[in-house]
Amino acid sequence: MKKVLIGSVLAVCAVMGALANESPVDWKAQWIWQAEEGPTNAWVAFRKDLKISRVPEQVIANISADSKYWMWINGELVVFEGSVARGPSPAEPWKRKKEMWKDPAETKPSNSWYEEVDITRHLKPGENTIAVLVWYWGKETHKGTHIDSGKGGFIFQADFNGKKLVSDKSWKVKADPAYARDNCDSGKNIIQFSVRYDARNEMGDWTSPDFSDASWKAATEKGIPPAAPWYTLEKNYVPALVNHGLKDYENYPASKFPFVSTGETISCILPFNKQVTPYLEVESDAGVEIIITTDNRLNQINGHYTTKEGKQSFESLSWMNGHTIKYEIPAGVKVMGLKYRWMSVGDINAGSFTCSDPFYERLYWMGRNTLFVCARDNFMDCPDRERACWIGDVADQAGYLFYCMDDAGRQLLKKAIRITMAYSHDGVYGALGPLRLRELPTQSLQFVEQGIWQYYLNTGDEETLRYAYPYVRDYLNLWTMGADGLPKRAKRSMDSWNWSDWGEKGTVDDKVILDSLYFMALNSAKKIALELGEQRDMAWYDERIQTLEKGFNKKYWAGKYYSSNPKKLQDDRANAVAILSGLASPEKYASIVEHVLVPNHFCSPHFEWMVEEAMCVAGQYDAALKRMKERYQSQVDRKGMSTLYEMFPKGGTYNHAWNAPNTILAKHMVGVHPTQPGWSEYQILPNMEHFTTLKQVIPSVKGDITVDLQQKDGAFGVALHSPADTVAIIGIPKSIGKVAQVQANGKSIWKSGKFIGGVPGIRWNSEDDKYLKINVAPGTWAITATTNIL
Repeated sequence: MKKVLIGSVLAVCAVMGALANESPVDWKAQWIWQAEEGPTNAWVAFRKDLKISRVPEQVIANISADSKYWMWINGELVVFEGSVARGPSPAEPWKRKKEMWKDPAETKPSNSWYEEVDITRHLKPGENTIAVLVWYWGKETHKGTHIDSGKGGFIFQADFNGKKLVSDKSWKVKADPAYARDNCDSGKNIIQFSVRYDARNEMGDWTSPDFSDASWKAATEKGIPPAAPWYTLEKNYVPALVNHGLKDYENYPASKFPFVSTGETISCILPFNKQVTPYLEVESDAGVEIIITTDNRLNQINGHYTTKEGKQSFESLSWMNGHTIKYEIPAGVKVMGLKYRWMSVGDINAGSFTCSDPFYERLYWMGRNTLFVCARDNFMDCPDRERACWIGDVADQAGYLFYCMDDAGRQLLKKAIRITMAYSHDGVYGALGPLRLRELPTQSLQFVEQGIWQYYLNTGDEETLRYAYPYVRDYLNLWTMGADGLPKRAKRSMDSWNWSDWGEKGTVDDKVILDSLYFMALNSAKKIALELGEQRDMAWYDERIQTLEKGFNKKYWAGKYYSSNPKKLQDDRANAVAILSGLASPEKYASIVEHVLVPNHFCSPHFEWMVEEAMCVAGQYDAALKRMKERYQSQVDRKGMSTLYEMFPKGGTYNHAWNAPNTILAKHMVGVHPTQPGWSEYQILPNMEHFTTLKQVIPSVKGDITVDLQQKDGAFGVALHSPADTVAIIGIPKSIGKVAQVQANGKSIWKSGKFIGGVPGIRWNSEDDKYLKINVAPGTWAITATTNIL
């Protein structure tokens, strides 16, 4: 193999990684592949030798693969499953049609993602070897999360202080003969394939520097960016997946090995429902087939491994999920080890919630697990049946991801927003995409407040807000206002579905739901416009808001609740969004809760959290908690379950994204929520009537916020750690009784009915019928309140 010499580097610019965000890469590298363009489900290996006299201070590699890649340097794994599903934006306008996935790739020109990888610590002076395995999917589905280029490809470029190492025809290439291409299809919904690997055909230790690739062919150059069909490479701003390494199963620790298989299925228990790539070590005769799957009845991905002679190991690289991984290992095979690798979007322990009631603590844990198992290249409705990015589900996830996920989760939501808008057509941004423009008006409207605005409120990312706003405004303009004051849509999009929710059949009041969500979206768009200084749009929003509010209440208010058909429909969903949108005035809250939200349990989990939030807005926190417990009790009681179902009580997938009880527990019971963009100001207004303790750690964009609440016997306390550049508004609940004294870090700040101050960093805010409110500066605080003067 030809080697490239890169001279010694005395100094490397320390800000190289930061500058990558500010200027595009000057691509000199070639997309490379084998001579043929694909084929579908191809596993292709690359190698490159290089020689350096000294390792630079920093070497950043810019890499992209169509579709996934694994990279080793000097035999050490550096990247496990790099790259993401294609399609950050169209490369040029599409001629949109309903079933785009059935058309050739060239009809859907799309740009591609690239990512930065710091390879510095993996290099050494002298000889180095880069080995890469690329998996090209070559497939699209009607769920539309991936846009196929029609060609497999890999590109690599690294700057060694001005001298570039690039992918080109000097790299060696070979299709990995151990991977079968056929009989791996996962069905019509899933892009990824199952794995069939025959160890008898493997290439040996081909990732090792000592491997001879003399028989491999030179890579075929396919073009320098922005060459078609990959076009412009856009930087992937979502942090790389966290690789938790190979781990033992809970019931199969290392001490259980080795043993000889009896032929019975070996069920290996995971700590909770995760996305995993299963691993095995065996000693066997050649030609024995081992099958790997999960307990998940909707799992579409399996592993099939055919043994070679002797000791061997294998990791099935197409991820699957479940609570249990099942190995079917024929009798007589010596099992040396069974493990799994878990990859996650960020740190699953970034946020946390504990409380005095085990039911709600376990439910929160199950909700958190559901969020993480439904996130990878994109947020998805479920990790098994279809892995689709429905933006209504994403909006549900957005309600609590900021309490559970670190920056990786925030960036994945940003990606969902930007891709959704980038692939809009004729004023419509789809609820399912980007390949498919599947419009569900209720989801597209919901996404404005609960997706886009919540993203901005929690991050302060004005750039993304400004990017999304014109699409939002254009979408809302597709409706006109009728003579009755309600929105009308003259023309539906080419792939529209008038869907609001599953749940109990015959109970969905679609008209009330749609009009409420349109009103909610109008108000959210107005907030966005104000934030961006788009004053020219204010009159348009105000006129529609006022007209709709009047027409809605005139047409739908039935005396005790809202309904388009009072004799038939008393919909919990519709009445919840009437409250949340602001269409229901406060004097109607009690009646709506009493006559609809308490007795009628019709909705799916998609609307359940909104019903519970409406009850909290109405001030009925105990009723919201009671309903939550009634709805989720059977799932929480199932000790073998760690995620939440698509339907109540246990229908559909057992890990569905749209469950959001965590939003209610964090936002309304702990009462913590940003009041200014980017958590520069936030409030803690707890509702602890049911609890004696509540503790929340929020991985906010400003840093971790820790809130530890205690309340009992006429006393309340909050231990707070608040990060820099924030103001916390803490509410002392009057529910403990008449507050006689409040102390901050042991010093009195409220006494005998008035604020006396005297503690630096504490200022008076206000008083209402529920709380005494104080402003708290960054730092660590212990705030206590009692009904007796100490």
